[in-house]
Amino acid sequence: MRPILFTHDSAQKHQVPEGHPERPERMQALSPILAERATKWHSETAPEADHEQLQLVHPDSYLHWVYEQAATVQDADKPVNLDPDTWIGPDSLTAARCGVGATCAGVDRLMTGKSARVFSAMRPPGHHAEPDKAMGFCLFSNAAIGAEYARKTYGLTRVAVLDFDVHHGNGTQAAFYGDGDLYYASTHQMPLYPGTGAADERGCGNIFNYPLAAGAGGAEFLSGWRDVLLPAMLAAQPELIIISAGFDAHRADPLATLNVNTADFATLTDDIVRLAEETSEGRILSLLEGGYDLTALADSCAVHLDRLSA
Repeated sequence: MRPILFTHDSAQKHQVPEGHPERPERMQALSPILAERATKWHSETAPEADHEQLQLVHPDSYLHWVYEQAATVQDADKPVNLDPDTWIGPDSLTAARCGVGATCAGVDRLMTGKSARVFSAMRPPGHHAEPDKAMGFCLFSNAAIGAEYARKTYGLTRVAVLDFDVHHGNGTQAAFYGDGDLYYASTHQMPLYPGTGAADERGCGNIFNYPLAAGAGGAEFLSGWRDVLLPAMLAAQPELIIISAGFDAHRADPLATLNVNTADFATLTDDIVRLAEETSEGRILSLLEGGYDLTALADSCAVHLDRLSA
């Protein structure tokens, strides 16, 4: 039973203004490491999510606004901004819907026993998108939609999202905040965009934030997971684990100032795999989020995939 990798051509075609960090070159950087793992990972084309799947987290008013904005885009060289950081071109709506589609299809593969590990190599990312707001490069809240889809389609009760992106996943947290059976755990640099993620943001006891100060390295990063977040998730006993896999905590990343290295992502992935084996029958769905130094992104994603498939 091989792990499954979801991709789609639209991820490469999602255009942003020149100089924007969440750029198509991110997919180009990942292409070689994905190709090198083709014999170990089974590749599938991400399906495009339908409106009903998007509605699991986002209200119709927001979705129709996004559709209307996307309809105004005619030229890939003239993307339209949804907020100061979040842009769409002619292929962006398809890319974002395929990101959600990969998430839901990944849940299907896990819950029907087709695989125990799924990775979605899609952009734009999703963890900053709030139910009614695009922000932080994100249109749709992929991880939160995946959790709701798993509950609705397969009757799961408890789902956990583990987020190691350097920026706090305010969108996932907002979607989960009042629901005690959806768990969110995050390490992130603070203060930093988007400004949320304080340790006292607890929701209804289901939110676990471990902010890291600028300059914190792998020891502090891993301690946050091993001493606080992973024990909390073990106590929660999730039936499915979703990872928001952002690699921008890496010391080389231009958008933050943590000192995490590539090996730290491998170590944390090993720890998450052990958690899944104890709680969710090994089921892990990992979704690409941030990572803006292209070399660090490729190296970190490579070790993450290797440890997921070990």
